Order: sequence, then C-alpha cells, then structure tokens
Amino acid sequence: MSQNKEYNSGSLIFEQIKQLLPQLPSVAIVILNWNGRHHLQQFLPSVLATTYSNHRLVVADNGSTDDSISFMTANFPSIELIVFQKNLGFANGYNEALKEIGADYCMLLNSDVAVAPGWLEPMISLLEESKNHAACQPKILSYKHKHLFEYAGACGGWIDGYGYPFSRGRVFDICEEDDGQYNQTAEVFWASGAALLIRTSVFHQLHGFDPFFFAHQEEIDLCWRLKQRNYKIFCCPQSVVYHVGGGTLPRGHSRKTFLNFRNNQIMLWKNLPWREKCWKVPFRILLDWISGLKGLASGDGGYLLSIIKGHLGFARWLLHKRVPGQGSQRRSLVTFSGVYPGNIAWQHFIRKRTTFSGIVKTNQP
Repeated sequence: MSQNKEYNSGSLIFEQIKQLLPQLPSVAIVILNWNGRHHLQQFLPSVLATTYSNHRLVVADNGSTDDSISFMTANFPSIELIVFQKNLGFANGYNEALKEIGADYCMLLNSDVAVAPGWLEPMISLLEESKNHAACQPKILSYKHKHLFEYAGACGGWIDGYGYPFSRGRVFDICEEDDGQYNQTAEVFWASGAALLIRTSVFHQLHGFDPFFFAHQEEIDLCWRLKQRNYKIFCCPQSVVYHVGGGTLPRGHSRKTFLNFRNNQIMLWKNLPWREKCWKVPFRILLDWISGLKGLASGDGGYLLSIIKGHLGFARWLLHKRVPGQGSQRRSLVTFSGVYPGNIAWQHFIRKRTTFSGIVKTNQP
C-alpha cells in the first residue's frame, strides 16, 4: 500500500513538472486523399514515424470512390479520419478540413509524399523564430529519382514579374540535380502545396485557399496574399521529403492545363495593382497564345484548346466573381522577396538558361 502511495505521489510530481515545462507547438499533419488508397498504403508508414512529439495525423477523404475509407479504418484505426461526401477539390477540401482541426500549425501534405527522418522539427523551429514567419516548405526531391528536385516546389517557390512561377531547382519542366546548391534556408515567394507548413490562425485569418481555384496555384495565391500582409514564407532545406508528383492529375493532362492557365490569370488579376494588371494580364494572355500555337505546330492541339478554355474560364470569373476595389490597394509584385523582375520565358526559351541560379543573379543561395 505504501508503495502505491509512493508511486502515486511520484506520478503527481512528474505531471506537475510537465506542466511547468514549455510546451511544444501543436502540429496537425493533414493529408487530403482522393482515390489514393495505394498512396496511403505506401507512404503513411513514413509519416507515422514522425519523431516530433506534439503532432497528430489526420486524413481528410475528399469523396473517394475507391476503397480508401475501408482501408484506413481496417489498417490505420488510430489515424483521425474526416470524410467528405464529394470531391471538394484541393483548395476547398483543405479549407473544410482545417475548420475541424485545432492546432498551432497545420502541415498540408500530399498523399504521395514520403518524409525523411526528423523532417518536421527544423520547419517548426524556423517558424517559431518570429510570429511574422507564416509558412514554409521542406526541400522536395523526386521520389523516383532522389538526386533530382521535384517539380512541385523543389527548394522554394519564386515568381517572375509577369506571373510565371518557378522554383529554386526547377525552371518550367526542367528539374535540377540536388548538389546542395540551395541548402541554405531562404525566404521565398511561395511554398509548395505538396508539403506546406502554415500557422493555422493565419490560414483562417486569410480565409484559406480560394475555393474557386479547385486545384493548382491556390497555394501561390495564398502566399501572395500573405506577402501583401507582410508575412514571410521560407524554404527550410534541413527538412527533406520525397514527392511522386502527378498523383491526382499528371502533368500534361488537359484538365490540369486548363486549371493552371485559368487560375494563373485569376491570381494575377486578384493580386496585382491596377497599374500593372491593366497591361500584364493582356500581355500574359498573348504569351499563353504563343505557347499554345507552338504546341499546335508540334501536333499538340489539345494543349491550345486547354489554354483557350482556361482563358474563357478566367473571363467568366471576371464577369461574376471578382471583388471590386482590391487592385488599387496592392503592392507592386517586384517589391516582394522571391520575385525575379524579368521574364523567365525569355530567359529560358530564348536565352536557353535552364537553372534557377542561371537566371536569378542575386546573392540568394
């Protein structure tokens, strides 16, 4: 009996000591799944091995029609499961999922991502340095070719003065080898939606992703809005993940091409000041048409058709969805960090520069 009293007393003291110790920020790792049962089976074990102690793992099923839900309940009953009755898209799927999650940070992670040991801790430490640090991404390498950066974010997202997104380690479709050339932590313009760590309060403050985007470039739009409010976004290369890519829609898919061209135009219109968008948006439409006609000349008429559909989708949004008065309050794009003021299409296709460091002549690593 005395031994039990001694044990209970010791346990009470231990709990009191725990309460006095500083608490690690809480993190919810949220995986949005749509018909990705095979990805969950392959990649969840690496995420379950996450060593950061104050985290929870949530899978939000986005109206899957495969056996994802039954697979999860049978094989991973300890993982929290949120089920939507229909596919809300990447943007609104995460918006709705995060409404149900209380945590200091949310780690939005694609279902086709394997994480390296100790992947989460460096990013949490980086964002904890300042309340102004709102979001970051890890170094993203190709799962199939681990010596290469992966298309979706590589080592941190940039944008040029005309709205073309690119990355440290990826320019258009060319992904560089990872030789440690971008291993320093750096402020960037956007962080990849494939592995995006963000302050939950800031995500809700900005009302999350624009649900109209459905998928593609919604994270760039969100990061641009963060920049407008003087938040900072980083790439933390000390954290590493491996991304398959094209898990839902492969590159070159007509639906993906349509969404990318439509959403890019919407993003420019939403975020550029009037003095810039009045000429940059038409100029980008012209460049898009040139790209489409080049595709047509090479026998890819579907590419041009997807661009036309994207521009028509932008026109419909412009007629029904735009918010009056936003543009006059926006800062010039080139005033933000992570922006190349020139045109990367000119640098890449005309001057034949294929690497980030070959285009961006700055002190950035």
